[in-house]
Amino acid sequence: MSLFSAFQLGDTVLRNRFVMAPMTRSRSPGDVANALTALYYTQRASTGLIVSEGTPISREGQGYLFNPGIYTPEQIAGWRLVTDSVHSVGGKIFAQLWHVGRVSHTSIQEGGKAPVSSTSKTAEGAFAFGYADNGEPGFVSTSQPQALSSEAVGRGVRDFAQAAANAIEAGFDGVEIHGANGYLLEQFLNPKVNDRTDQYGAQNLDNRLRFVFEVVDAVCQRIGAGRVGIRFSPYGQLMDMPLYDEIDQTHFFLRAETAVAREDALKALLVSCRKGLKSTRLILAGDLTLQRAQALVASGLIDLAGFGQPFIANPDLVARLENGWPLAVANKDTYYGGGAEGYIDYPPYLG
Repeated sequence: MSLFSAFQLGDTVLRNRFVMAPMTRSRSPGDVANALTALYYTQRASTGLIVSEGTPISREGQGYLFNPGIYTPEQIAGWRLVTDSVHSVGGKIFAQLWHVGRVSHTSIQEGGKAPVSSTSKTAEGAFAFGYADNGEPGFVSTSQPQALSSEAVGRGVRDFAQAAANAIEAGFDGVEIHGANGYLLEQFLNPKVNDRTDQYGAQNLDNRLRFVFEVVDAVCQRIGAGRVGIRFSPYGQLMDMPLYDEIDQTHFFLRAETAVAREDALKALLVSCRKGLKSTRLILAGDLTLQRAQALVASGLIDLAGFGQPFIANPDLVARLENGWPLAVANKDTYYGGGAEGYIDYPPYLG
């Protein structure tokens, strides 16, 4: 099994087993994907699958300015420009459906209201990309959230399902539900963050899993399970997500297309996934090398290998890895915000 061979992922046939992992770039004025966005993704479409930058499912789900959403007609049209362009060169692209929950700021929210979450506890030490007191865009400490009512949680489920339908309308080949990195779904899963007492509360595992399962079920019912994946990072501790005793048990029930971060638990978790869900397709992302990714695929522990930052400066990353060509290094100062520089001006390898 080679990383450079074709692969069937649900309803989608991929040209190889490489995945461009989602990366926020904050390059979309008005929160709408545009021609620059289309060129950026099309330059990288030789990978087997692109997973888009997180695309907010609603205004309240947004935590970063200039980030293309998937909840208005204008945003759907913007993403259609992107998907048409990617498909024109034979690429495949999934939308990452994103709700940041408490990892947001009042300057981003409609009418300056508080962000929403499973809890009213602030994500300490976490940052959103909003407006500072001087009105300039930049990283700002997250605001204190408001805990969603039980009824509002149901609205969140419907927002995910509608966003999935919008993504298909926009031409995406499928969706990845963002359940990782300390955002809304993980805010329900983690009992050290979730302090609710309703049916979504931390009293037992079933309650903490309920929101995630409702989201997955609703999205699958709306667009078909063959076009749906979900991302997790159970040991990541990002955005004030502390480890907890039941973490392995929680993710035993959640295992699906999974991204994990703690090396000493990685193999055991992947083996568990393989034994329990033989038909599940597993994507692993996070500091992979070609050699490590190939070994994991050859062993059968994963199906697809996700690469993130290397794609920024290497739009032809798959060809570079296949041919042993040198990799370019990205300018980190241009990761977020700005225009073409550091976005679509990295050339392919010319020898």
